[in-house]
Amino acid sequence: MDLFFRRYGTEGNPPLVILHGLFGISDNWVTFGRRIADEGFDVIIPDQRNHGHSPHSDTFNYLALTDDIYDLIERLNLRNVRLIGHSLGGKVAMRFTLENQLLVSKLLVIDISLKAYGDRPFHRNIIAAMQSVDFNSMNTRADVEYHLSERVESERIRQFLMKNLYWKDKTTLAWRINLEGIEKNLGEMFDAIETGILFAKPTLFIRGGQSDYILPEDYPKIRANFTRAEIFTIENASHWVHAEAPEQFYQLASGFLTGQPDWYKE
Repeated sequence: MDLFFRRYGTEGNPPLVILHGLFGISDNWVTFGRRIADEGFDVIIPDQRNHGHSPHSDTFNYLALTDDIYDLIERLNLRNVRLIGHSLGGKVAMRFTLENQLLVSKLLVIDISLKAYGDRPFHRNIIAAMQSVDFNSMNTRADVEYHLSERVESERIRQFLMKNLYWKDKTTLAWRINLEGIEKNLGEMFDAIETGILFAKPTLFIRGGQSDYILPEDYPKIRANFTRAEIFTIENASHWVHAEAPEQFYQLASGFLTGQPDWYKE
């Protein structure tokens, strides 16, 4: 699949690919991408399939998502890739890395582990809230946000979802995201990664202290597959670590990616 992507920095610099999570888009990572590009990286931020400007598909599983990233990396002729992924993007990043170790030099995973998570009502509630928007009667962004506010309590999450809104024409709003395709395959997004493959290059997991996506009992399994994994907790953040603690996240990420000798201070 020919993914849409944003690119910052200078082509020929060490490549850094950033993968957003479920319901996200590449735009979520523009501020970070532009800033880290100034540290000497060629930053590529794709929209994953069924998200943003990338094509829609009825096929939505980790095999397809991982293949999409392989195709993108090959199309751009990238090697020694630094790979970052949040949530769903983190699971894609882990799978890609374990299957294509020669292409990846460093891996940074944000608040997701290898384990199966089970079907979470939160995600289905988000889809239902977005699908309940009637674009025939709601023709301003304020209308849509007010409607979502009755179904999605968190203002931060509402603003995150609103990034998926666009003007289909001069008078009609619509969602860019393929809600139907995602809903149909949502159960597959909670699968575990089960493999004996080892990745022995630098790896960093950053978890939110208020999130249950990575728990201390998950550490042995993480380190079984990623033998050089460091796991860092940002205590006052939830699942959206990079958005809730952007400066602390940036200092950790940039230190790890650039190889500063004292980057890891818990």
